[in-house]
Amino acid sequence: MTVPISTAYDYFLDLQARIVASLEEAGGTSFQTDQWQRDEGGGGISRYLEGGQLLERAGVLFSHVQGKTLPPSASAHRKELAGRPWEAMGVSMVLHPRNPYIPTTHMNVRLFVAHATPGSGDDDVFWFGGGLDLTPYYAYEEDARHFHQVCHDAVAPFGADKYPAYKKWCDEYFYLKHRDETRGVGGLFFDDLNEQSFDHSFALTRAVGDCFLDAYMPIVEKRRVMAYTDTQRDFQAYRRGRYVEFNLVFDRGTLFGLQSGGRTESILLSMPPNANWRYNWTPEPDTPEAALPDFLKPRTWL
Repeated sequence: MTVPISTAYDYFLDLQARIVASLEEAGGTSFQTDQWQRDEGGGGISRYLEGGQLLERAGVLFSHVQGKTLPPSASAHRKELAGRPWEAMGVSMVLHPRNPYIPTTHMNVRLFVAHATPGSGDDDVFWFGGGLDLTPYYAYEEDARHFHQVCHDAVAPFGADKYPAYKKWCDEYFYLKHRDETRGVGGLFFDDLNEQSFDHSFALTRAVGDCFLDAYMPIVEKRRVMAYTDTQRDFQAYRRGRYVEFNLVFDRGTLFGLQSGGRTESILLSMPPNANWRYNWTPEPDTPEAALPDFLKPRTWL
């Protein structure tokens, strides 16, 4: 089977454009564009913003890259594909709002293809992956419930098993083992999606990508008017440290990008513009900051 790369390529480019347009309208600030090429093959378009009043840092990235040999992060669970030429594309984004009452969020949808080695007679092997998750700094149950409801509704047409399975996968994936903490309140996460046809897998992936704005922007509009102080900003920077730890230690997308010779500036655009760490610090009891760890523990939101 030859994978219809162009169909996915067009969708991912359009998704990037739609999300950027919505964020520009909400924030009143234009994104910058950085087009780049990769020596081994392919490139991408990084749409980014820094220093905005709504979004302190935002990156909405499209990439389409090729390589001669699967990197270790992609072939570790697929030993039979080791040595194949490969191709990957998708949209990956992280938004770090300025207001600490607006959660940080991440979304990624992607297609990976391990091409048949020339002359082998094998088929191309594809798989989709992706998801979206929410990382609040202050606990608002209605925000988490809204986010999860949109996630549920997006994948419901593909089976009643999808939301609970992908929610659980998200809770388990975005987990900081060394802290015994989840990164946020979760959402959806899936990988290795190819058990049915390309069209079916692609449709589910589109549903996840297309639901992002409905899941996140109502929360932005509700929380952006809330006044905050230096105390809330300091706590936001402290919790952003957890985000950095996860991305640099555990995130498979970051590892894949670095192992495959990806563009470092684009890979690390997911990092917050500032973060801090405090030695053995805990918030004062009975404060909103102290309530966050329990709020982040995986639960049934719906």
